[in-house]
Amino acid sequence: MRDPAPWQRKYSYMLAYACLFGLLVQYLFIGRPAGVSVFLSVAGFYGLYFYSIKGRLGGFEPWKGQSTAGWLLMVPVGLLALTYALFANRFFHLLNMIALPLCIVMQTVVLSRNSKHAWYHATFLQDMVRHVISSPITYLPVPFGMLKAWLPSGGNHKDSSWGKVVKVLAGLLLAAPILFIVTLLLASADQIFFSWIAEIPTWFSGASIGESVGRIILAVVISIYSFCYMWGLLFPKLTEASHPFDSQKDETAAATEVVVRSKAQLDPITAGTLLICVNVVYVLFAIIQFSYLFGAADGLLPSGVAYAEYARRGFAELVVVALINVSLLFPGLHWIRSSSPLGEKIRKVLLTLLVACTIVMLISAYGRLSLYEEAYGFTQTRLLVHGFMIFLGILFILAFFRIWIETMSMSRAYITTAILAYLVMNYMNLDHRIAINNMERYEKTGVIDLEYLGRLSTDVVPALKELQVKHPELSSVQQTIDRVMSDQKNKTWPSWNLSSYRANR
Repeated sequence: MRDPAPWQRKYSYMLAYACLFGLLVQYLFIGRPAGVSVFLSVAGFYGLYFYSIKGRLGGFEPWKGQSTAGWLLMVPVGLLALTYALFANRFFHLLNMIALPLCIVMQTVVLSRNSKHAWYHATFLQDMVRHVISSPITYLPVPFGMLKAWLPSGGNHKDSSWGKVVKVLAGLLLAAPILFIVTLLLASADQIFFSWIAEIPTWFSGASIGESVGRIILAVVISIYSFCYMWGLLFPKLTEASHPFDSQKDETAAATEVVVRSKAQLDPITAGTLLICVNVVYVLFAIIQFSYLFGAADGLLPSGVAYAEYARRGFAELVVVALINVSLLFPGLHWIRSSSPLGEKIRKVLLTLLVACTIVMLISAYGRLSLYEEAYGFTQTRLLVHGFMIFLGILFILAFFRIWIETMSMSRAYITTAILAYLVMNYMNLDHRIAINNMERYEKTGVIDLEYLGRLSTDVVPALKELQVKHPELSSVQQTIDRVMSDQKNKTWPSWNLSSYRANR
């Protein structure tokens, strides 16, 4: 490992800031639900990150600059952190516990240029795992070594920094009994001063020994891990050097890659036969779906099956088929051995037909689910499936362009689309949309499931209050609001949330 001695003071401050970050996190989260605290903790992490990474500028190895993708990833990080302060959807809060750290790791690795691979390649995941797990473990002795260096190692310490610390501690020890006596005298002399002193025990009345130990342990773990993570970004472990100018080695590697790929690739005739068989079934199915979409399938139904029931069933199966088609599309793009120009055109046409039939299936599934919701109501799962089908449709449209534009990076387009789609779903305010849709359904059918709405977050309260005003005959609406608001008491400022604030107005 390269000697960091010239920057020892910088790294000492870095360790101190990591300790402050650990204390901040334990204060914001222990015993408190997540709220604006998430955004504050993320801001604290990035303060530590940018202070730490600044050490690479003009240091042992000049920082090579920032990637545009790295800076753009700050947008989803900030937006995901804000969701805890803006909305109260418990499902997305749970998912964001995974998505937010994932985006942070991706952004910090890209921005600090600690991966030789592009962020949209599968091999980039290996570098992320290395920086999250192996690097912090490898550099675990570093903070303890720095702490050990601060302690005395023998000899005369009268003029050392440690000697000054000892003198300060001795002064505090001598001052303790004097302060005790003086404080008692002042408290007896002044009633206001006495009231201030009397409040001191209440500062610790709510804290137990177990909670205090838990807070200390969490602060220490977060401090050490965050410091070791930053250290791993500053001093990535050196791997075996590559030889970009060794032409013979490059030729050998290229030949090996060709052999490996040839083993994994399908014969074009075999693949073409598979795609033709699948597409024949899909085309027949698509014809039926067009009949269903335009209402002409009623005459094709078996006896005893109502058209409405037929229309409402099968959306889950269609989504599964669409997912299966994804597994057919990727091999069709990458694992079929190249053939003649005519054979390549046939392959592209068959893949295009596969994409087109899949989009028809998704449209059909979307319509079926809409009818199902009109009959049985709107729930979080059903709206999520709606969003997932739209997401799949966009992926297949991108796949259509990739089929005919071979230079297009499909992985980059898919990852970017996935991040944008996830952000859109977070900011749709799903629980509020569920309440609004069910209110509209109540206007048409006179049926509403208030018991289900009472299990959602405070995002539904504004809509429920509107329903209460428009339909005072629904006396149970107030009970539903009270049920939603039952867990909103005794929240401290780190748990502040706009949804809860609006619900309490």
